[in-house]
Amino acid sequence: MTVITQRELRNESARVMDDVEAGESFVLTRRGRVIAEIVPIRGPRSTVRTTELIAGLRGMPQVDLAAMRADADRFFGDDGDRVG
Repeated sequence: MTVITQRELRNESARVMDDVEAGESFVLTRRGRVIAEIVPIRGPRSTVRTTELIAGLRGMPQVDLAAMRADADRFFGDDGDRVG
């Protein structure tokens, strides 16, 4: 783990965040005392890059909106009181 000071974090926060995103961990110090660890979150990401989303959706079947509407009407009933 790389040790960085509070000042380094303040002055180089974008680089530190990029490094954390890439998997690096840091120990944060203030006035020479260790106060925190900055570590990447392990597990699934909460966001997906647009290019990854587009690549993942390629080859998916087209949605038949009329069939989907008909299914919804059968399930919920078609009382004519809907928006859209």
